[in-house]
Amino acid sequence: MDQAALTGESLAVTMTEGDSPKMGSTVVRGEVDATVVFTGKDSFFGKTAAMLSGPEEVSNLQRLLIKIMGILVALSLTLCSYTFYYLISEGEEVRMALSFTVVLLIASIPVAIEIVCTTTLALGSHQLSEQGAIVSRLPAIEDLAGMTILCSDKTGTLTMNKMMIQEETPVYTKGETQYSILRYAAMAAKWRDPPRDALDTLVLGAVDLPSMETVTQTDFMPFDPTVKRTAGTVTEKGKSFTVTKGAPNIILTLCSNAAVKQQCEADVTRLGRRGIRAIAVAKTNAKGGYDMLGLLTFLDPPRPDTKATIHKAIGYGVAVKMITGDHLLIAQETARQLDMGDDMRTVDGLPMLDEDGNPPPNLKDFADLILPADGFAGVFPEHKFLIVETLRSIGHKTGMTGDGVNDAPALKRADVGIAVQGATDAARAAADIVLTQPGLSTIVDAIFISRVIFQRMKNFLTYRIAATLQLLVFFFIAVLKMHPKVDYYDKHDMSGHPEVEQYPAFFHMPVLMLMLITLLNDGTLISIGYDTVNASPLPQRWNLPVLFTIAGALGFVALVSSLLILHVGLDSWNPEGFFQWATGLRVGLHYGQITTMMYLKVSISDFLTLFSARTLDGPFWSSMPSPILLGAAFTALSISTALAILWPAEYPDGIETEGMGLHKPHHLAALVWAYCVGCWFVQDAFKLLVVATLTRFNVFGINDSVSEAMEKEELKSGRKAATLTTGAKKGYQAV
Repeated sequence: MDQAALTGESLAVTMTEGDSPKMGSTVVRGEVDATVVFTGKDSFFGKTAAMLSGPEEVSNLQRLLIKIMGILVALSLTLCSYTFYYLISEGEEVRMALSFTVVLLIASIPVAIEIVCTTTLALGSHQLSEQGAIVSRLPAIEDLAGMTILCSDKTGTLTMNKMMIQEETPVYTKGETQYSILRYAAMAAKWRDPPRDALDTLVLGAVDLPSMETVTQTDFMPFDPTVKRTAGTVTEKGKSFTVTKGAPNIILTLCSNAAVKQQCEADVTRLGRRGIRAIAVAKTNAKGGYDMLGLLTFLDPPRPDTKATIHKAIGYGVAVKMITGDHLLIAQETARQLDMGDDMRTVDGLPMLDEDGNPPPNLKDFADLILPADGFAGVFPEHKFLIVETLRSIGHKTGMTGDGVNDAPALKRADVGIAVQGATDAARAAADIVLTQPGLSTIVDAIFISRVIFQRMKNFLTYRIAATLQLLVFFFIAVLKMHPKVDYYDKHDMSGHPEVEQYPAFFHMPVLMLMLITLLNDGTLISIGYDTVNASPLPQRWNLPVLFTIAGALGFVALVSSLLILHVGLDSWNPEGFFQWATGLRVGLHYGQITTMMYLKVSISDFLTLFSARTLDGPFWSSMPSPILLGAAFTALSISTALAILWPAEYPDGIETEGMGLHKPHHLAALVWAYCVGCWFVQDAFKLLVVATLTRFNVFGINDSVSEAMEKEELKSGRKAATLTTGAKKGYQAV
């Protein structure tokens, strides 16, 4: 039976009475009477189609962004609602209070968060395509960065999908070599005609056919399933003899040397235990009997780069499991050559779909069987599907490679489904990533690139949370606790300065300024998709408590610095205040200059916060930003600075504004810049202190790898965590 449509293995298997060939298999030799047991959706093909029709899941990244947005929106609505209530209770006009509150709400909600993340993923997908990995589902890049287990098909992915003669060639006749035996094997075929079967293809592809011109074939016996061998009678250099090749046990019956028989049988048994196939070659001697020449061994060999690629993947903290439909012995031999571990198992004990095509409800109970294994042999599509489902059920980000219809359900179900080069249309349609180059090496390169992309998104989200908290809480405190008219104008009796307009009851910016902060900063942050970052050597995971803690630390320093400079600006007419003492001037700032000063301060702090957020494990100068990000920051800050200096004196929305360069001191913008840069160093130092504290005491599991975090979750749930494969543990230890 050829079961390639189900298992992906091209070599046929022998079935006898009582076996159950599956729909989609082909009878390639022999004849059979059989009873149809299942049809339609109840057949293996039907179950495969049903597994492909499952609902689309919300991606992990989408769930994360929804959670972050939910937290920030809830905080914004709470603070803005209280701000609106406070303004109304203080006698502010409803229109004015409502316009300010609504604009503050819009400015504080990170509406660009999904746009920037999607753009970063899109730019990353372009980078992956240059490496030979076409991404069909953008969130799969984030899943790839956190992938802990890669279930790989054997044939065509780990191996060449091409039977080749192996170096190991047992020889039983003195003077013969591997090549001479290959040449004799070719004489037992029609070497001048196209190969008739896989064995002829194997042999004739390894022989120098021009050297066969001196050989004349006078008779030929084609392959017959009843005799299981071929034979050719040839003449070479005036000598005529017959050569035969076929199954070792059949060829041995033609030979009379008992010692050779015993040795050959031992070799066949030894090779069979390793999953290596062999054909025997014999030729007639002068007495007309057959002499056994030797055994030709053949196997689908691993790709030249597969072993190094697997070790590289393990070094990245990704365990690689072989999931194949081939025989257990062949899987074990392939695993031995690739150093993938020796714990290869059959499908015995694996979960199965029920009569309705549903997985068992207790999938986690199979984790102790699946997780420690280095691979499984003899699997069918539903086994692959349920292996992936079990690994996902215990928290592992699971990747699956495949190329056939039989792999499609598992490809669709995996967190990262990967269709290898030459995959069928069904496999490509079900996969998240399609490879255009052979082997696994592209996947390992893609893992590294995906972790770079993950780090860019992590840096951006840290910044975006910090900027939102800074802006929102700043205006909340400024409105409630800092009253320009009562606390500053009336207190210092500024009525003696007719050039100074009356301060408003509460501090607020024009709508236009708030919108410019959002547009200039968020608009240019798309450039973060090109940023230079250091990728993690281990699988990545989102840790929201850590993310919010670090973002809160960055936002806290920016918030305090904004409140301080606002206080200094409002208190600038105080003869005993810090402003006049520090500048040596005897005049203060117009309220319009204070609003533009705060606009510039918030704009500068926002971008400087980004540069601190992109290097969480070191000072901001430990990693050089990309030229594109620097260019975007320079452009946005230049525009903000120019607007703050040259803003015309006007009253938009009843709020006075005035460029900082229109009246003394003319160097106010430079002072704001110097102040922001100084606060930036303080902010970065505070960030390092917070990160060091979290790391030292492992607060929120900041030091935990993905595997350790999952083990803790399993223990919390009262269930003993299943262990990783030995190879994966070595990989984690190496990192």
